[in-house]
Amino acid sequence: MNPMAPTNPALPIRAREIEQQLQARFQPSLLEVLDESASHAGHAGANAEGFGSHFRVRIASPAFDGKSRVASHRLVYDAMQNFFDHGLHALAIEIIKPARQA
Repeated sequence: MNPMAPTNPALPIRAREIEQQLQARFQPSLLEVLDESASHAGHAGANAEGFGSHFRVRIASPAFDGKSRVASHRLVYDAMQNFFDHGLHALAIEIIKPARQA
């Protein structure tokens, strides 16, 4: 059993579980996980609880240095696969890269 998987797959996913997974995988310098599920009530993939199905992640990590936007997103999606397997319907990803110095 994967220790980072939701503790009970029958329950909606919690932002804290996603934070723990991404912290362990990327050691980010910035991480925000927002549950936007309530905004999607009645839409495809929404659950009856109103949370745990649609998330937004803002993340900055050295793991994304030198990688394209697509490659960075792919790393995050790969890290989140167990959550998709347990009911995560949508994940919006914002990769934050440090501003380039002139």
